[in-house]
Amino acid sequence: MTRSARKLLEEIQAELAPRDGDNRLVPLITAGRAPRAVFAALAAEEKLITLSDWRSFHELAARADEPHARTFFGGLAPGEQQANGMLDALLAATGPDHGKERPRAGCQVYPAYVAWLALNGESSATAAGIFANFAAFGRYCRDVAAGMREHYGFTGEQCAFFDFFAADVPEIEEQALAAIQAGLDARRLDEREAHRCARLFQSYELLFWNTLADEFPG
Repeated sequence: MTRSARKLLEEIQAELAPRDGDNRLVPLITAGRAPRAVFAALAAEEKLITLSDWRSFHELAARADEPHARTFFGGLAPGEQQANGMLDALLAATGPDHGKERPRAGCQVYPAYVAWLALNGESSATAAGIFANFAAFGRYCRDVAAGMREHYGFTGEQCAFFDFFAADVPEIEEQALAAIQAGLDARRLDEREAHRCARLFQSYELLFWNTLADEFPG
């Protein structure tokens, strides 16, 4: 009997769960202890990340030779473009110096890895690695948006990027499971690679947040 994509994802997420709390910036924001300047940095870094990921997801979709993988990656790309535009209000609200932000290596490793996978990754293992981290990222974004409203007075428009990624989108889950299942059924998905991919995504995700936590301590 073919391995279940959902079961594989559950195993990967259980492996990642103990480290999900290693994000040191989100608790500072939810407590109102992070300096307001951190939001200019967040917006500037995410502006670069969403543009890079938009291109990478298009490349992943174009390179995938399996229809479900093409659907999954192709469906992610428009969301990155939409999210990129949502950052404009936050950038405008964080002051005239936001354009002077210089990219931080610790923040840009994540999109660099996505770009590497766009050229080198097996589609179904990449889908598993990306989707396995979505739940944690969604929680981070939900908590950031709540902290922005409660402690910093940001408007809904200025929080829109984080609200967008905090929202549950069942269609994306269905597409991810279909892409992973297709890889399992065809015996192309190496489960070790899927676990490794997910661990790296989690590490790079945490590096993003913790790079900013180090620069903007509460």
